[in-house]
Amino acid sequence: MANGDDEHTLDPGDWSAARALAHRAVDEAIDHLARVRERPAWREPPPSVHAFFDAPLPREATPLEQVYRDWQEQVRPYPMGNIHPRFWAWFMGAGNFTGALADFLAAVDGSNLGGGHTAPALVDRQVVRWLREMVGFPEGASGTLTNGGSAANLVALTVARNVKAAEAGVDVRAAGVTALPRPLRFYASEQVHSCHQKALEVLGLGRAALHLVATDAGHRIDLAALRSAVAEDRARGTQPAAVIASAGTVNTGAVDDLVAVGEFCRRERLWFHVDGCIGALLRIAPAHRHLVAGIEQADSVALDPHKWLHAPFDVGCALVRDAHAHHASFALHPEYLEEHARGIAGAPHLFDYGIELSRSFRALKVWMMLREHGVEAFGRLIAQNIAQAQHLAQRIAAEPALELMAPVATNIVCFRHRLPGADEAALKEFNTEILLRAQESGLAVPTDTTLAGRHSLRVAIANHRTRRADLDLLIDEVLRLGRTLA
Repeated sequence: MANGDDEHTLDPGDWSAARALAHRAVDEAIDHLARVRERPAWREPPPSVHAFFDAPLPREATPLEQVYRDWQEQVRPYPMGNIHPRFWAWFMGAGNFTGALADFLAAVDGSNLGGGHTAPALVDRQVVRWLREMVGFPEGASGTLTNGGSAANLVALTVARNVKAAEAGVDVRAAGVTALPRPLRFYASEQVHSCHQKALEVLGLGRAALHLVATDAGHRIDLAALRSAVAEDRARGTQPAAVIASAGTVNTGAVDDLVAVGEFCRRERLWFHVDGCIGALLRIAPAHRHLVAGIEQADSVALDPHKWLHAPFDVGCALVRDAHAHHASFALHPEYLEEHARGIAGAPHLFDYGIELSRSFRALKVWMMLREHGVEAFGRLIAQNIAQAQHLAQRIAAEPALELMAPVATNIVCFRHRLPGADEAALKEFNTEILLRAQESGLAVPTDTTLAGRHSLRVAIANHRTRRADLDLLIDEVLRLGRTLA
């Protein structure tokens, strides 16, 4: 839009029309949330929608009213669906209205949270302190918000790599990993999330740096196998550096024995990292906090407020006990990023604690949600999801046609439909068809996995809208599909 001097801006030419459209969009968004149960849990985008997105780069302006109408018709009807009460795929939070409102306000505010002496930066730092308190980290510990758990784990493992390299006499930021006298080794259970392999690849250590350790019957890291792995690697001439414990594995929700792993790390002088993106926040649910006892002793923790705090995507967090080591791993101040005692640069730079120089105001949604509901409400929702998982497990155990595939440690239930006389390949084909038909019907969205070579349907209940009746519907549909397909 040109102003009177023929200089241009992106502001609306008619603020009244923009206001009217914005009010309408908010009203329709609230209707969308309020009526979520009336829609399918998932809908596949039809060919017409794929064709719409084959359109070329827009060269000319399109009225905002039309752009919004295209959003309504081509995008909104076909989301991932994780806000739906019967969405249990992977491990997704369900979002909430206050978080969505906060994202709008943060976008209007427009602040870059890389640094600066601003109120948004104070919000960011306060949210990190609150998350630190939830996990039980000491007051002097450091932390940073990220776009999710993969980035949070990468931040923590970067600090671990640098600290262990320094112990070997190498400033890895200056010299690189090729200067290491011995290859570093990181240890995790065979159930660890794949983001850790990616992190070690990005850090220049390669996938060989990740030593996967066997698990016990509960899918937790086997401590005897861990001890043997570390001893064997030392004997081979590599340098054991860190153990990555899982506070909730992605496959089954199993929680490693964090107390025992922490004690082992202290004895062996290893960095103790906890991937808590699934289960770290069990600590705010009083009846279940014992499951993550020992997490407060970790050197670093990764967690995801967009999971069990139900913040809209995306927001993760890396916490590091040694604030100096955290800062030293990322701080960099060229001449155009000088620090000052006064002015807009007169506050700690948040970009000194991660890889992002530009950072969104993702803290605002967590801040507003915690202020509105209080942390105890989120603890009760976590307990509610765990109780729902137990209800689902009981329903499965009561049905001769179904079988549980793993112990239910927290809120993830793995099961399958039996098929008498079938081998594993046939069972996988049979249950995969049940899975896909349940998804395509829009009734519910579970996913699947494989445990010790055995295919399984998988339900991860991390949804504040889920009710036990929703899980009963799933079981009824699985049984119906099983009868139809058998």
